[in-house]
Formats: sequence, C-alpha cells, structure tokens
Amino acid sequence: MRTIRRLIYREILVASGFVLLGFLSLFFFFDVVDELSSVGKPAVGNPELVYGLQHALLYVALQMPNRMYELLPIAALIGSIAVLARLAQGSEYTILRTSGLGPWRALFTMLGLGMMFVVATFVVGDYVAPASDRAAQLLKAEFKGRISVGNTGAWLKERQGEVNYFVNVGQLNARGELVDVRVFAFDDRGAIQSTLQAKQGRIEADSKWVMEDVRRRILDVSAKGGAQVHYRRHRTYEWPSSITSEMVSVALLKPERMRTTDLYSYAQHLEANGQSALRYEIEFWRKLFYPLSCLVMVVLALPFAYLHFRSGGTTGYVFGGVMIGISFFLLNNVFGYIGNLSQWQPWVAAASPALIYSVLSLGAFGWLVLRR
Repeated sequence: MRTIRRLIYREILVASGFVLLGFLSLFFFFDVVDELSSVGKPAVGNPELVYGLQHALLYVALQMPNRMYELLPIAALIGSIAVLARLAQGSEYTILRTSGLGPWRALFTMLGLGMMFVVATFVVGDYVAPASDRAAQLLKAEFKGRISVGNTGAWLKERQGEVNYFVNVGQLNARGELVDVRVFAFDDRGAIQSTLQAKQGRIEADSKWVMEDVRRRILDVSAKGGAQVHYRRHRTYEWPSSITSEMVSVALLKPERMRTTDLYSYAQHLEANGQSALRYEIEFWRKLFYPLSCLVMVVLALPFAYLHFRSGGTTGYVFGGVMIGISFFLLNNVFGYIGNLSQWQPWVAAASPALIYSVLSLGAFGWLVLRR
C-alpha cells in the first residue's frame, strides 16, 4: 500500500501542480494586461514618481498568492480527475484494485492526499496571501496616494465604560499609517461629549493610538443646563483603544483576503459594540471551510477511477472536472450572498456548498462501487 500510495500521490501532485501553474500564468497575463492602462502615470502628489512596468509586474505578482488560494481546490480536482481517469483508461487502476486497493482504502488514500491540499490551502490563505495582498495595496497606495473604501472611509465603533466612540478612518497611506482620523464621543443618552480630528496617526502594539496634528472640541455641560465648548490643539495625542490595526485593515480592505484570526477578532468587536457582524462571521466560517473543500474535491474525483473505457481520451472528463470546480466556486460565493441577505446562520451559509458536493461525490462513489 505504501508503494501504491506513493504512486498515486506523486502523479496527482505533479498533475495538480501543472494545472495550478497554468491557471496562475493565465491570470497573471490578464492582470498584467489590465494594469497596462496605469503604466506611465505619475504618482498622486509626486509627479517625479512614475508607475512603471516593473511596478505593475510586482503588483500583479503580489496578487498571485491570493489567486493560488482560490485555485488550489480546483487544481486538486482537475489533477485528480486527470490522473484517475488515465489510470482507469489504461486498466492500471484495475491492477491496483486486484493488488489490494479496495474502495475504502482508495477513499482513505484520497482523503490523506486531500489533507495535504488542505494544509497548503490554509497556509497560503491565512499567512501568505494576506501579507502579500497588504503589500500590494501599499504599493498601489504609493502611486494612488491612499487606500480607502467608499467616499468616507471606514467607520468603527467602540464602547469604553459609559462612553461610546465612533471612529472614522479616511484612508491608509503607503506606509500603512492612518490618514484623516475622526473620533466622536457620546454618552449613554446619545449626547455628544467631544470630537477629535487628526491629520494622521498610527496604532501602537500596546493598543494605543498615537495621532498627530490633533484638534479637539470638548463639550462641557454645566449643572444649570448651559454648555460651553473648549477647543484644544495637540501636536501629538495618545488615545487608548482596543481597535487594532488588523481591525482597521479588515474595515478598509476586502474581508475575504484577511487572516482567520483577524476576521474573528473583528466580528467579536462588532458584536460587543452592538453592530451587525453577519457578513464578517460568514467570511470567517468560509475561511475555515474553504481549505476543507480540497477533501471534497479529491473525493469527487474518485468515482472517475471506476469508469471503464478502453478507447478515447480523458479530455472530456477533465473538462467535466473544470465545470464542476467552477460550479463549486460560484455556488460558494452565491451561498455567501444568500446567507447574508436571508440572515442564515453563518456556518450554514459557509458549509452548505461543501456539504452538497460531499453528498454528491459520496453518492456517485457508492453507486459506482456497488454497481461494479
């Protein structure tokens, strides 16, 4: 069994690697073509700095780990189908079956291979892709001048004791610093207590915001019902907060490209402050379940090994695998939107596509084994 396992693993890993390389090359070409429209344009605020072809190539290369994360399950499916169909076509799989590779052993063998893809997908999606995507965004911000979302930036909320803070971060600059920061403080009755505006700032590791060029307005309400506004200016101002730089990144960048722990922390922060966290909870569960879809893909490919044909190529079966992989990817996205609109349980919206395809793959595998 060790020899058989080594043979199957080697063939499928090589085939999946070539499939992944082909897809990445295709996406790299299309992304470079899309970036050519920006080549030659000067940077915002610095006409001497020009966005060149080398910057476009670097930006697209930094996007490739995220592409790899999205394509690994599909590559595993196509590579597995191509190898198993080829083994079945040459009756090699029949020989493996007579050598002791029964249905359950074959299933567990494929699950072991699937775990390799699961680990690779998790590492790429949780460590490599977020870091490279952030570096790509900072590179683009060096020429566009900012990283922002919408017209007003990101809004966050935090409660400290009896005070509710509403924080607005306009954008991130190329160095990852906060730009155009505003903080509004309200009491439990909803009355405003103070406002803060800062040109820029940064978040220290000890949960402290250090802001520069700060203007504060403090509303002082007297016992007689009168009110007085005090104005303060600070060159630097420190504000203790539990809002971390990762939370700001989640709010400003695409949540599906963030680390699982960052999504979880941000969702917990939203719930603790009475805000809707459904979108980020769905993304959190999708980040957990997406690597496990590699197990579904390799099991889905296993029934192709039990198809008996002696003539014709495996092109049709590989094309079928491509269609299955694309349909899974589309269904995974559709269920995320439907779950958000219909207020489903986050784990149900994230796990439904994998469960549907698992039932289909195990049903096809059991039917072919029992029939044969």
